[in-house]
Amino acid sequence: MIDIQDITIRISGKVLLDKASAHISDNQKVGLVGANGCGKSTLFRALLGGLETETGSISLPERAKVASVAQEITDTTVPVLDYVLSQDKERASLLSRLDNASVAEQAEIHERLMAIGSASAPARASAILYGLGFSNADLSRPISEFSGGWRMRLSLAAALFQPSDILLLDEPTNHLDLETSIWLENHLRRYPKTLLLISHDRSILNSVCDHIIHFDHQKLVTYSGNYDTFSRTRAAQKELLEKQYKKQEQKRRHMEAFVERFRYKATKAKQAQSRLKLLAKLPSITLIEDNAATRFNFPEPQELPPPLLTVEDVSVGYGDNIVLKKLNFSIVNNDRIALLGANGNGKSTLAKLLSGRLLPLSGSLRASSKLNIGYFAQHQAEELPMEQTPLEYMSGLMPAASETAVRSHLAGFGLEQEKALTPIANLSGGEKARLLFAAMFAGELTVEAGISAQKELKALDATIDELENQWLELSVADN
Repeated sequence: MIDIQDITIRISGKVLLDKASAHISDNQKVGLVGANGCGKSTLFRALLGGLETETGSISLPERAKVASVAQEITDTTVPVLDYVLSQDKERASLLSRLDNASVAEQAEIHERLMAIGSASAPARASAILYGLGFSNADLSRPISEFSGGWRMRLSLAAALFQPSDILLLDEPTNHLDLETSIWLENHLRRYPKTLLLISHDRSILNSVCDHIIHFDHQKLVTYSGNYDTFSRTRAAQKELLEKQYKKQEQKRRHMEAFVERFRYKATKAKQAQSRLKLLAKLPSITLIEDNAATRFNFPEPQELPPPLLTVEDVSVGYGDNIVLKKLNFSIVNNDRIALLGANGNGKSTLAKLLSGRLLPLSGSLRASSKLNIGYFAQHQAEELPMEQTPLEYMSGLMPAASETAVRSHLAGFGLEQEKALTPIANLSGGEKARLLFAAMFAGELTVEAGISAQKELKALDATIDELENQWLELSVADN
């Protein structure tokens, strides 16, 4: 059992949890939900021993193995499969002892390796990596060849593979596509031990969790059932409390009116005093208040004639590697288009093409000259300047705007007052995503401008290559 007893956690002077308690039984699958910045990830840090609570205590079962997703992989020269296998510390230690062990010790080591299923470990690790989108060829590649998003998948694979009694996962679907998210849901449903899951994905909270812990005004409130059950239960509680509150207020007003009318009348004074005592004993009813919903302030675009964008016989890729070819389609006003496909099939490549971040290798792409493209990708959160505040970062993107205008723009995406002055490193994942949306609409890019800039860079590269060739020819002639 995980026992969280009357803990208080304060970060940068802000109280996130105030004498909050929760009890998690063995083998429960618990979803942690609440507003961005309410302390969900901070509680994970406390559970992992990386943060001291101001008051109260957190106790875990003795010798419990706790697994979580590492934020950084230190040695990136290791092949993917070897890295995942190394996360089973006991197996790695036993294998390293074999070479120098005596015959008797070797027998004991082999017996223990058999007991923990060491022989099947590569197959189990490979199955997890395949499920998270890695190909067979990827397993032998060094980690250094993978992007930040893929390294996060690798860290997730390592957490899922290593033996654990308690598994802590913080927004595990952030870097996953639809297929790998579905695989993860199925995998977590089969996980036999205690799971604590932070997610804004209702699907995985419904599919996996049997309990929900809600971060509610600095307290931890536990509900049985999945997320939909939690929503219905909380809504019913809210409705019941509101009815009780209205009934009590009506009763209070009636008694106060009686007291006000008769407290100084001799024949009614005793009754008035009795009602005063009843008024003092009326229980306090605290209504359930939902966090105010953040409504993004998307700027209204100019109405443009269709089609907005036309792609004809386009092939696109990276260098000699053609990812997509013979593309033909148009995008018109109010289209809503989902891109589905296996990893590596070119979804991100197509998005980069449409946003002007990739040039067609052949064919033509025509867009309205006034078409503005907003581009959002999850990996962009890793590239934010963590030492800056949102106000500083956005001021750099809006150099002509006043501080008031920049603050107003940030507020339109839910980053108000103190959040605008909080270092980006201290923002939650959801708050960083809000900042990316704010940045996207502060620096809109037209497709034509993006393609034009790339053509200029390509021409510059060609000029540099030509100058280098001329220099080489002159050098050879001099020799």
